[in-house]
Amino acid sequence: MAAPANASDLILFAHGGVVDSTDDPHAWRPPILRMWPFAAAARQADPSALVGLMRYRYRGWNGTAAHPAADLRTVLDRLPDRITRVLLIGHSMGGRAVVALGNHPKVYGVLALAPWLPAGEPSVWTSPSESARTPSGSEFTGAPIVFAHGDQDRITDPDLTAAYANRLRRAGIPGGLLSVEGESHAMLNRAADWSELVRRFVQHTLGPGDPFLADTLTTELSGPTPLPRWNRPGATPAGVLQTARARLSQRITAHL
Repeated sequence: MAAPANASDLILFAHGGVVDSTDDPHAWRPPILRMWPFAAAARQADPSALVGLMRYRYRGWNGTAAHPAADLRTVLDRLPDRITRVLLIGHSMGGRAVVALGNHPKVYGVLALAPWLPAGEPSVWTSPSESARTPSGSEFTGAPIVFAHGDQDRITDPDLTAAYANRLRRAGIPGGLLSVEGESHAMLNRAADWSELVRRFVQHTLGPGDPFLADTLTTELSGPTPLPRWNRPGATPAGVLQTARARLSQRITAHL
């Protein structure tokens, strides 16, 4: 969705899906369309980075096959050597996929939006005292792992997201947990705030940093941090309109 010459950073979006399905996740399904405003926010945050959108083979996670995670790993494994830092941003089932690939050597940060994290979902991160390495080969320094979940979500469970985030913190892994007041699973009621979160995450991870996310990642987890209302209150129709505008104003530059 953006391919600047000589880019060494990639921002890769992973869309949602369903529990079980081998149907084609065609490009006009709502979970894929929902990623387009986030791509626009990422391009604004770092115009020098590549921006990509995953297209899985199948709509579903499909049990132990975990097809979206397998497809994402294939993409990461086949990236050219010049791509040294990858940010993974995923929603719902895509959130589960990006969390599952959080220990890939090219991954520099993970943002999971309303992720589907079932009870007992394994952690791929190791503690700072173990042999975790950043893409540069230096000691683990705590690349951002941020979770954000709407408090009105009835599709995926914000309590399970909080439990996973707390497990990471107890293991010494830096991570942030955000609660989005008044938001459901589709992330359309406060669409502009979600896009602002993506923009700030990209800027914080690849650029000069963002004070709000810096505080979020270092504050002790006694509970989730409320996502600020950076924008005027919206509603679902405004979120749908934002998605449509983003889809119509951008184009796919290449298929890989």
